[in-house]
Amino acid sequence: MILHRPAGARGRAEFGWLDSRHTFSFGGFHEPEWMGFGPLRVINEDRVAPGGGFAPHSHANMEILSYVLEGALEHRDSLGTGSVICPGDLQRMSAGSGITHSEFNASQTEPVHFLQIWIQPDRLNIPPGYAQRNFPDTERRGVLRLLASPDGAGESLSLRQDARVYGALLAPGERVEHALAAGRRAWVQMARGALLMNDLALAAGDGAGIGEETALVLHASEDAEVLLFDLP
Repeated sequence: MILHRPAGARGRAEFGWLDSRHTFSFGGFHEPEWMGFGPLRVINEDRVAPGGGFAPHSHANMEILSYVLEGALEHRDSLGTGSVICPGDLQRMSAGSGITHSEFNASQTEPVHFLQIWIQPDRLNIPPGYAQRNFPDTERRGVLRLLASPDGAGESLSLRQDARVYGALLAPGERVEHALAAGRRAWVQMARGALLMNDLALAAGDGAGIGEETALVLHASEDAEVLLFDLP
């Protein structure tokens, strides 16, 4: 079973400083049949204008990942964390019992383009936390590199959910495979480029949910950047 979510079918929010595309229902965009995929609740593709950003606001009981494609994103939170997230970085903010944060474009001249991802945790109201790690292109080129996992395996970021997030950079003609264990499902999100996932063509912004399959084959038709979520 494969569910295709074309880029053009996503919701959209525009606020001048922000152009956001919503894979799943979010904010004022609501589609009952697209409320998430397993514990994967949000994938927003955000473009923030120079100097723009999200003023301080609060979250609770959500694992929030930020994955920057272009530019730089400045983060501050109520834990005292201050950081700048750049391409190749993955940030994980565990909202837990509650956290307040802000996210701003770190540049006054260039836009920032990033994916904001929410994963529902398997534990509620535990202390909030923050982590960030850089995954160089060399670690993701031609392979599915583990970026986040329940146990932080392979120097990945830890998640409070039985979910694993992989990232890959593929050149034209390169292919990678991922075995899907019994009872597991997966979501593939295209960040850039184009590829074939099994027999389904995916382009930038497209997503696909996979269930009742034993293996995924990703075969790049052009330079591609892709995230794969292995989910319960």
